[in-house]
Amino acid sequence: MRGPVILATLLLAMAGLSSAALAATTATVPGSGQVTITGDSFIVDDPHHQATFTGNVVAKNADITLTSDKVVAFYGNAGASSIKTFEATGNVKIVTKDETATGEKAVYDPKTSLLTLTGNVVVLSRTGQVKSTKLVVNVKKKTSVFSGSKSSGRVTGVFSSE
Repeated sequence: MRGPVILATLLLAMAGLSSAALAATTATVPGSGQVTITGDSFIVDDPHHQATFTGNVVAKNADITLTSDKVVAFYGNAGASSIKTFEATGNVKIVTKDETATGEKAVYDPKTSLLTLTGNVVVLSRTGQVKSTKLVVNVKKKTSVFSGSKSSGRVTGVFSSE
């Protein structure tokens, strides 16, 4: 299941955008190609160090499409080049050639290289699906940990051979 790793790659690409590129919503990021982000609204709140896309947000590059209701990038004093974290919330969907991952919230922390997807997580591929409450992906180590909870149940995987 690489879908969550793909989201982290897209978010890393977005982390490389300059303030001017964010305002234009399209940028070419070295090593990742062009990333286009669209939404019904885009607000840069520099005093609070946030850039927010809302309403039918679509972030795309050649290999990945992320959709959600809202995407917020939180950055440090150095501007958009110092991204602290990304949050995609509401109907989060990550689509790649081979997989689709869905949930209610995706948070990526570039400092720790951890991507956390929560809220009715489902990862689908040609060979199966995994459902859980929470998924944590370590992008550097390329590991994924699915977990359930007492209130919402255990992790469920259904797989088939090709």
